[in-house]
Amino acid sequence: MSSLLPALDFLAQTAPAAPGAQPQPSAWVSFLPMILLFAAMYFLMIAPQRKKQKAHEAMLKALGAGDEIVTTGGIFGVITAVKEDRFIVRISEGTKIEIGKAFVTQVVKKSGEEKK
Repeated sequence: MSSLLPALDFLAQTAPAAPGAQPQPSAWVSFLPMILLFAAMYFLMIAPQRKKQKAHEAMLKALGAGDEIVTTGGIFGVITAVKEDRFIVRISEGTKIEIGKAFVTQVVKKSGEEKK
């Protein structure tokens, strides 16, 4: 009798499902919602942030002496010199500060442009 148990087990696994029973979905179908969620998160959050970061890096590389900028803290100034990792900015007559390049948020006026 014990020699019949493995054969009966095999037959039970390969036998067709009972009428009215629903078949189990395949493994990739169960991961489909997670894959769709990740794709939506990438296109709605990650891709626009990467685009914005690349634009900011390009703006920082294009900055030079004479450009008017605004810092993250809201300080307006004119770049007087560019170092490897920071700018020297004149914020008033006789007052210069050094700020990290990452803290420049926008360019008010490039050095060659006329003021509007």
